[in-house]
Amino acid sequence: MKTTKLFLALSFIAILFTSCYTETVIVEESNITPPAITLNQVLNTYDLWYVDINRSQGSGYIPFMQIAFTVSFNNGTFHANNNLVGIGDQGYGYGIDVGVYNTGNFVLDVTHDIDGFSRFEVTQRSANEIELYNYANDVSYILVGYQRNTFDYNALFYDNIHYFLQEYTTWEKVFTSQEGAINEFDNENFVAFLPGGGDGNFRSSQDQNGSNINNIYWDYTGIYNVDDVPGTQYLKYLTLDYDFLGNEYFELSVIDDNTISFYHPSSGTTYEFLGRGYIQYKKPGEGKLRKSNKEIAKTMTKISKF
Repeated sequence: MKTTKLFLALSFIAILFTSCYTETVIVEESNITPPAITLNQVLNTYDLWYVDINRSQGSGYIPFMQIAFTVSFNNGTFHANNNLVGIGDQGYGYGIDVGVYNTGNFVLDVTHDIDGFSRFEVTQRSANEIELYNYANDVSYILVGYQRNTFDYNALFYDNIHYFLQEYTTWEKVFTSQEGAINEFDNENFVAFLPGGGDGNFRSSQDQNGSNINNIYWDYTGIYNVDDVPGTQYLKYLTLDYDFLGNEYFELSVIDDNTISFYHPSSGTTYEFLGRGYIQYKKPGEGKLRKSNKEIAKTMTKISKF
């Protein structure tokens, strides 16, 4: 009997303590921070990075950045499109292999085949814009990211029309429309556009079609101007100054990377020219360093009425 009572008493105490016990679970907040995007991931977000030369700033320059229209970063290989001719096709759209690169934190090291080593501090300005700053030369470049299949190549040609015109030794006339009045320009078969904004940056020849471009006799030299057409980015005004013979005015269109069109409003005639003597640029010594539109305007002798 005593044994039974003792057992019941112990059971009651056990039940009492069990019913009063509450398990407390403390959940600690995780201090794990999601991994931040790396510079290499940022660089590989887009196929092409357009070098917006109009927004570059600084007292110096980096030669390989100053000549490039686009740059690309592909598994350690640094590519550049230094020419407008062939852009979109050359190197599957990435351009030519011009060096190698490495990233660490947000520092970009580029070793260029010609110009050697350059280090950049990289700042992400927006989802598709980065800024590259080089301390040694005190210069920054704004790069705008694009995919190859959505990049507006037409706008690229018109935005950089001076450089496109200079990528061929000369342009040969291959078509004259039946429409239009007879005029002096009907006799011109070759035109050439040279770097520099002063006298003599435009040449014209009446040599026969098919002539050796190395033996062309240039009948006229003068100055050329290219101006924007209000309301469209896919057309330019072209003014050719023929020394003391007066100016000729045209509407300039880019048909493809080998063909341009001149429309002569005063006569109603359309001409087409084919580029001859393609000049491929890999290093700055071979081509003209790109300048902003403001810098180009400062060097040009203004002759146009636009």
